[in-house]
Amino acid sequence: MGKIATMEYFRVPPRWLFVKITDEDGHVGWGEASLEGHTQAVEGCLDGWFDRYKGMDADQIEHIWQMSWRTSFYRGGPVFMSALAGIDIALWDLKARKLGVPIYQLLGGKLRDKIKVYAWIGGDRPGDVETQALARKAQGFTAVKMNATEDLGWLDSPSALADCVERVKAVKNLGMDAGVDFHGRVHKPMAKQLARALEPHSPLFIEEPLLSEHPGGIAALAAQTTCPIALGERLHSRWEVRPFLENGCVDILQPDIAHVGGISEMRRIAAMAETYDVAIAPHCPLGPIALAANFQVDVCTPNFAIQEMSLGIHYNNTGQDITSYIKNPEVWKVEEGYVTMLSGPGLGIEIDEEQIRALSADAKPWISPGFIGPHGEIREW
Repeated sequence: MGKIATMEYFRVPPRWLFVKITDEDGHVGWGEASLEGHTQAVEGCLDGWFDRYKGMDADQIEHIWQMSWRTSFYRGGPVFMSALAGIDIALWDLKARKLGVPIYQLLGGKLRDKIKVYAWIGGDRPGDVETQALARKAQGFTAVKMNATEDLGWLDSPSALADCVERVKAVKNLGMDAGVDFHGRVHKPMAKQLARALEPHSPLFIEEPLLSEHPGGIAALAAQTTCPIALGERLHSRWEVRPFLENGCVDILQPDIAHVGGISEMRRIAAMAETYDVAIAPHCPLGPIALAANFQVDVCTPNFAIQEMSLGIHYNNTGQDITSYIKNPEVWKVEEGYVTMLSGPGLGIEIDEEQIRALSADAKPWISPGFIGPHGEIREW
């Protein structure tokens, strides 16, 4: 049994936060605690937990998870659960590397050899996506996701929705599937119209048709449309997921492994969703460590459907991508819509610590962009 000797975090561009844990025997594990736009808050939480957990047995992953959840009095939420995710993923990586096996071998073994994936096209202000979709097709993808609209007013002109339908049709005409992310920026009067307009064009799913703070509205919308409804990136534990499963308003659950407390809680959420016949399609517009952690869960999850990966996503505009910070970027090669499962020990990626340390030296925190309406009002991003 190796006790935790050191715990470090590294803020790196474009907007990621990596965690390194080393035990007294020199075994190392890496995690990701990225919380887009709130890096400093997560770092503060990690500072407190690092002081507390040094000297504890690194093998006791569940004990440390439960300590983080139950002994803080205040629990859950994006900051605590993202910090916990960084620690949890790193501890799983450390333990599996020490044993010389992939993490999935500690989770019951794999159920599949390949992981179905999709990538983003367009951006926060989506325009012509046909060229980008063709580029994704050339990369090996068979499915993509795009933002539904630019920012909208609470009640906007119905004409603001027409472009979304045309973009979905353009992608479908290329023989690809298209998920449509409403991004919580479409309010109820518009969301009902857009879901109805998209229905004849069979989107792969509509994501966050309303914000998850409106479960009643989502349930009502779910009863009005045949489009599969996906959500979950802003739900941070199984307790927050539960009401959406109970009211039957979600078809595809999208927990983010870096926001739900890591591998441990992702496994529990997936198992809970299986009992409601709900598929898992993990949210991951993040870095290579979070993506590798998702792969370790995806491969042994019976209700896994498809995995988001941020290769070339519009946020990665600083020169770094999921192929950065690792020495084996070839693991992300996409063929016919799938990535072959990672086979190395731990997370299955080889961390380039020298690059991480170099680029973290002066890394600035990423700030979430905001939308301002034509009359100065703040709109949902």
